[in-house]
Amino acid sequence: MRVSVLTLDQNSSRSRADAVPVLIDALDSPALPAAPLRPFQRTAGDEMQGVLDDPATGVEVVGRALRAGEWNIGIGIGEVESPLPDETRAGRGDAFVRARSAVERAKSDLHRLCVVAGPDDRTAEQLETALGLWAGILERRTDRGWEVHDLLAEGLSYAEVAERLGITQSAVSQRARAAGIIDERRARRLVSDLWGRLLP
Repeated sequence: MRVSVLTLDQNSSRSRADAVPVLIDALDSPALPAAPLRPFQRTAGDEMQGVLDDPATGVEVVGRALRAGEWNIGIGIGEVESPLPDETRAGRGDAFVRARSAVERAKSDLHRLCVVAGPDDRTAEQLETALGLWAGILERRTDRGWEVHDLLAEGLSYAEVAERLGITQSAVSQRARAAGIIDERRARRLVSDLWGRLLP
């Protein structure tokens, strides 16, 4: 059974409030494209882990973690022993081992994320590169940019966003460009496509 195991470790947790419960609650939302095979659970200390088989769900999880800006993100892709145990933390197999390796490597990565899917896997390298480009877009986004992003994500038009914010439609367009809204959409699609190639 080939799956993705995501291990997220809170960065600088000793100087910050425990963010694990907040993110676990957010990832329990029905807004995820598909339910994880095994839900995200705290594994130890400031770390959490979940098991997924849907690339779109993986993209959504990573996006929420990147937005929070306080996580080292390790993605391990490979086989796991089945049937999966009820407890995420009790799972075994290559994907779990690779996720552990990935999150440790992520701690020294520029964007604090890493993908491990097996030896000499070109697609995993491409996925990690695409994730880094996406992360770079989000790292530069301001609060105003997120404000526009969130309203557009609700399905509002640029004109409706302008009316909601009390600014011109031209100003909305400028904020959207500065926030990299279109580039992020492209990055997310690329990440999802590459991720899908690594799963059955």
